[in-house]
Amino acid sequence: MSGSQVGVARELRVLREAIEEHNFSYYVLDNPVIPDAEYDRLMLQLQVLEANHPELVTSDSPTQRVGVTPVGGGSVVTHYAPMLSLGNVFSKSELLDFDQRVRDQLASRGFELDNIEYVAEPKLDGVAVNLRYENGVLILGATRGDGTTGEDITHNVRTIPTVPLRLRTENAPVALEVRGEVFMPREGFLAYNQRVLEIGEKPFVNPRNAAAGSLRQLDPRLTARRPLEVFFYGIGLLNGQIRPKTQGETLKYLHNLGLRTCPEWEVMAGVQDCLTYYAQILKKRNELPYEIDGVVYKVNALENQELLGAVSRAPRWAIAHKFPAQEELTVIKEIKFQVGRTGAITPVARLQPVFVGGVTVSNATLHNEDELARKDVRVGDSVIVRRAGDVIPEIVKVIKERRSAGSDPVRLPTKCPVCSSEVVRQEGEAVARCIGGLVCGAQRREAIRHFASRRALDIKGLGTKLVDQLVTRGLVENPSDLFGLTLEQISELERMGLKSAENLLETLNKSKSTTFNRFLYALGIREVGESTALALANHLCSLEKLMAADVKRLEEVPDIGPIVAANIRAFFQEDRNCMIVNQLMRCGVSWPQPVRLEFEDGPLKGKTIVLTGTLLGMTRDVAKQTLSALGANVTSSISKSTDMVIVGDHPGAKVDRALKLGVMVLSEDEFNALIKSDH
Repeated sequence: MSGSQVGVARELRVLREAIEEHNFSYYVLDNPVIPDAEYDRLMLQLQVLEANHPELVTSDSPTQRVGVTPVGGGSVVTHYAPMLSLGNVFSKSELLDFDQRVRDQLASRGFELDNIEYVAEPKLDGVAVNLRYENGVLILGATRGDGTTGEDITHNVRTIPTVPLRLRTENAPVALEVRGEVFMPREGFLAYNQRVLEIGEKPFVNPRNAAAGSLRQLDPRLTARRPLEVFFYGIGLLNGQIRPKTQGETLKYLHNLGLRTCPEWEVMAGVQDCLTYYAQILKKRNELPYEIDGVVYKVNALENQELLGAVSRAPRWAIAHKFPAQEELTVIKEIKFQVGRTGAITPVARLQPVFVGGVTVSNATLHNEDELARKDVRVGDSVIVRRAGDVIPEIVKVIKERRSAGSDPVRLPTKCPVCSSEVVRQEGEAVARCIGGLVCGAQRREAIRHFASRRALDIKGLGTKLVDQLVTRGLVENPSDLFGLTLEQISELERMGLKSAENLLETLNKSKSTTFNRFLYALGIREVGESTALALANHLCSLEKLMAADVKRLEEVPDIGPIVAANIRAFFQEDRNCMIVNQLMRCGVSWPQPVRLEFEDGPLKGKTIVLTGTLLGMTRDVAKQTLSALGANVTSSISKSTDMVIVGDHPGAKVDRALKLGVMVLSEDEFNALIKSDH
């Protein structure tokens, strides 16, 4: 670099730092220190200097927030740590129950606490994102997705003024994944909708939809025109620095890095303080500059969060206390009966459209025959409809004073509305079902959609509309027919050109290589979810053994009771189901042989094991399946009953906890050696 270039580079650095300092004061501190005109002059000066020296433009320059061309569809991004979704409570008693569970669980691990310290903050009605910084520079932005993987939206998050392109610190962490909520503030939402109405375009329904739609734009220039903001609230990965010990310290740490946090957060001394905070935020809800639908409480001590762990995809250490549901009055236009994947007959009320809970509602579920009778909902009734957050709208009450004299009670049909097969309600069940199985068009569609879903055989590109076409045209009657489709058949479908058809055929072929538990889940056996499918795969290990297993043998599988066992047995006693399973095998659907068919007494049988960090030789799921197949019990938190902790790359605080409790700690190499010794 020449002497003149060194001087220009220095001038560029000073300008960029000054502009970022003003951005921080304006967007994060809400305290601008220069007028807009002066800021514009600084930005223009930077733009001119970079235009004259393009070789000195850097990716974290304030001028580089908006790309100049549209980008392709977002690629899939794997989060370092799962982005968990929160459970909900709707009342004081439910919150007190949550607090009691937290204290009971900590007490079982040796921590007797009268009061738990929580951090409380408003629950924004926005879109969760995960941002990755390396050595202080933003390199990746992704949506929450399914919690494990999300969509790459880096180009779009770069356009959000409150997202720093470079962290405000001289001592940046080597790697940081930070979680936040992108939202559109009320004022910006109203102004944006006013502008689009003036040019004859369709406005957004609510701020949350506005934020979600903006982040999914392929052209970042369009996203840049949307008034988006962000609050950050947590860390998924922190390398190169000591992790804060509490949630409150985490928020302060993020703020010091220049990452905007919600100013309304507070530390609560116990659950009673949480209730006081809830009442205060509810009272000022409409005064806040952004939409919220409740309050979030998180156990403050991160060590306690580790101990509490998670259940399914929700943390045991956090909860969302939702605000009272919003209700509106409308009229029942008709009541239809839908047929689900398992044949369940569900009454659904078609409503006079009404705006409630931030969206226009035109349907409400009536759940089952008992609910329909209990509420005595009839066509033509005036009803109160409730929608709380993302919960399916429900009918709260019928205004019987407005009911017309000639209305008749609604009865459950005796024949399936789709295939005319008999509708049966088994003793002890609340749900009536069509017995048509795969001969029923509705169940056929749902069965094939489920079979192709991401957590089943993951047939990318086989969406709802395409399945509908395949079934309607008679090309697919059961899942095995998918693998007999030809290029000509697929390319003739709507919106399916030659290239799309080739891609789908390639995906279908790839999906044949799966795992035993995914295949079992894909079959859609009643009550057999992902965990039950995994338990069956680990403990029976072969399709032949499973198909031959009687109820008694099935009940020997952990977590499988008599009802689930009976459903599994009934499925494989049905000749048509066995025929389809055999057809799938002939089509080439296969999976690797499990680690072992039967585990005997060995060093891992009956052991309670915790995994922490990133394993280099296998994924976390494979490690869990391997351990389960060898008779171990894999848990997410460490306690006195933990037998060993397996440590991968970049482990968390669990290692310190294990050492403190005297729990055996194994490296990945030692883990692999132990697996081999158990074979």
